[in-house]
Amino acid sequence: MIAKLGMPKWGLSMTEGRLLDWLVEEGAEVSSGDELCEVETEKITGAVEATASGVLRRRVGEVGSVIPVGGLLGVIADAAVPDEEIDAFVAEFEANFVPEAEEDEGAQPEMAGPLRYLRQGDDGDPIVLIHGFGGDLNNWLFAMPALAEDHRVFALDLPGHGGSSKAVGDGTGLAAAVVEFLDSQGLEKPHLIGHSLGALIAAQVAARGRAASLTLIAPAGFGRPVNREYIDGFIAAESRRELKPVLQLLFADESLVTRSLVDDVLKYKRIDGVKEALETIAGAAFVDAPDVDVPVLTIWGAEDRIIPPDPDAQLIEGAGHSPHMEAAGEVNRMIERFLTTKAVS
Repeated sequence: MIAKLGMPKWGLSMTEGRLLDWLVEEGAEVSSGDELCEVETEKITGAVEATASGVLRRRVGEVGSVIPVGGLLGVIADAAVPDEEIDAFVAEFEANFVPEAEEDEGAQPEMAGPLRYLRQGDDGDPIVLIHGFGGDLNNWLFAMPALAEDHRVFALDLPGHGGSSKAVGDGTGLAAAVVEFLDSQGLEKPHLIGHSLGALIAAQVAARGRAASLTLIAPAGFGRPVNREYIDGFIAAESRRELKPVLQLLFADESLVTRSLVDDVLKYKRIDGVKEALETIAGAAFVDAPDVDVPVLTIWGAEDRIIPPDPDAQLIEGAGHSPHMEAAGEVNRMIERFLTTKAVS
C-alpha cells in the first residue's frame, strides 16, 4: 500500500502552507497519527500527522517551500514496496494534481437567524462545536475536518462573536440562542463540544435535555477561577502591541500567535457593537455550570494560564488553554474514542 501525506486544509481561507521542518527522517518507521512535519499557514502553525502506518519512503516537500492544499508532502508505504513504484506514484501525482482552490471552494458559512455557522460532513451523528469568549467558528479549524469524516459537524459563532449578530441582550441568553440554532437545524440531541465559555454554554444546553454527550475543553464554570486579566485585556486591547500578549496566554507555545491571527482578532474587535457585547457577556455569562445527566469527557491543557487545569481531567502535556488547536491530533483522537465508546447514541 502507498499512502499520500498531503498538505492539509486548516480553515476556509487556507489555500497553501509553508513547510517549516521535517520531524522524522526519510526511511523512518511511522504510525498513523505520528507528527511528521510542521506547516505554517497565514493563520497558525501546526503539525501534519501520518495518514497511515509504514515507512516514510519519500520526503517530497522541501523545507521552506510553499505547497498548495492537497499537494504532496511525502509518501508512506511498506518497506517491501519497490522504489520504482514510489517514484511512479510521485510522478503520477505531480502530473495530475490540480490545487484544491482551483476546483472546489468547499463548504462556506451560512446564517441561521442571527447566528453564523459552518457545516461539514454528510453522515453520522451530529456534533455541534461551541467556541469560547472572543473566539469564533474558525477556532475549530483543526477539529472539523477530522470529526466530519464520521459525523455531521456544525460550528457556530455565538451571539456577539464572529459573523453572528452583535445583539446579546443582558448577556445571559447564549444557551437559549444555541437551543434556537439546534431547533433551526432539526438537531434534537447532538453531541456538544465546547471550549472554555463555550463548554459552560454546552453544559447549560445539555441541562435542558438537548445533548447526547458533552466534551468540555478547558471549561469555565466548573469550580476553577477564570483569569480575569485575560478577559479584561482582550476587551481593552486596541492595537497589535496590546493584543498579542493577551492572545499568547491561550497557548503554551506563544509562537503560534501569528501577525495574521492578531490582525484577524483586531478586525473583529473593531466591528460596531463588539466591545459592548463582550463587556456584557463578560459581566453576565461566567456562572456556575449546572448538573448534567449525559456522558462527559473533560480535556485540559496541562499548561493552561486562563483556567487552572482540573487534575481529574484528561490532561494534554505541552498545551495551554487551547489544546484543540495546539495538540489537535491528540484531542481529536480523544473525542473520537469517547464518542465511539462512551457516548454512542
